[in-house]
Amino acid sequence: MEYGKRKRAVSMRIGIIGAGIGGLVAAAALQRDGHEATVLERQEQPGAVGAGISLFGNSIAAMEAVGLGEVLAAPATLETVTTTGQRSPSGRWVVLSPPGSVDTLRVLHRADLHEALFGQLREGTLRSGATATVAADGSPTLTASGGAQTYDLVVAADGIRSAARHALGLDTGLRYAGYTAWRGVTTEPAEVGGGAGETWGRGRRFGIVPLPDGRVYWFATDALPAGTSFPDERQAVLDRFASWHHPIGDLVEATDPDAVLRHDIHDLARPLHSFVRGRTVLLGDAAHAMTPDLGQGAGQAIEDAVTLTLLLRGRELPAALQRYDTVRRRRSQQIARSSRAAGRVAQLRSPLGAVARDVLTGITPKRLAAAVAGRMQRWSPPA
Repeated sequence: MEYGKRKRAVSMRIGIIGAGIGGLVAAAALQRDGHEATVLERQEQPGAVGAGISLFGNSIAAMEAVGLGEVLAAPATLETVTTTGQRSPSGRWVVLSPPGSVDTLRVLHRADLHEALFGQLREGTLRSGATATVAADGSPTLTASGGAQTYDLVVAADGIRSAARHALGLDTGLRYAGYTAWRGVTTEPAEVGGGAGETWGRGRRFGIVPLPDGRVYWFATDALPAGTSFPDERQAVLDRFASWHHPIGDLVEATDPDAVLRHDIHDLARPLHSFVRGRTVLLGDAAHAMTPDLGQGAGQAIEDAVTLTLLLRGRELPAALQRYDTVRRRRSQQIARSSRAAGRVAQLRSPLGAVARDVLTGITPKRLAAAVAGRMQRWSPPA
């Protein structure tokens, strides 16, 4: 249900850098509130680069709060799955997810989500091929190929290597998380035998998530030195997971080799001391780039965009930005810390460490695990 009423009578002119998920949600939500939002994207052909994306209950609640719930109206994507949880490479279930734990989960292809968000924007909203530069003092001016434009507010959603974050003097640098990740989607619908979730080995993981159309999104990780590369990325995955349980090898084989993506995983070296400078605000990975271990990167970007939109209703801009900074830094940075900690545990390489991890995971009360996940996956509108 959409939250509250649109109290702001006078619309603002808002410039948004970046046509990723956070930037597009911000643009669509702000436009629905009567603001004039323009998105500047440096790519000539904006679109999603990636595979699948998991959105939990917090993302759905946030989108519904600004009337964008229809964007996520895809059918529940795990309805064909009978068992979810964590397995060992042999296929033995180490821990099973509690019943109902994935009821609110939506898994989409990133390209489909981007297309749906583009469809929410007013015509002429997106300016592609526009590399925008923020003012160092945070004044709401963007300089692009067409010259300088002044706005009431600038939103920088320009990703993990945010030029805006650096220009504003807020950058703390990036750090390598210690592992690389491959991602892919099968070219055709594929069978997963009723099971989905993650399989953990020593320094390696493999994830299986069915998509609404029957295809399967998968990901794989390995603890490798940063910058490692392979001439054939799909074969590199097959080499590492050939002995792991069914259907891991089949899913990789069923993926176009040219569509297998690999990226070293980074997050922010240190939390930012502020998401705001003047009338320029950071959003998404630009503000709190995190590892993907809790599946909350996109979810936190969506929360950012919706929280900002709601805070602009009936508040003066300085007060709204101050509140946004307080609310979003506290929650997103806590989740970023938890995500990195989860990745360290999941990527344990020593035999003793991996065995201890699996034992402790298996004996952790499901009620406790569900409570922790529930707190992370709940979102409430800002007071």
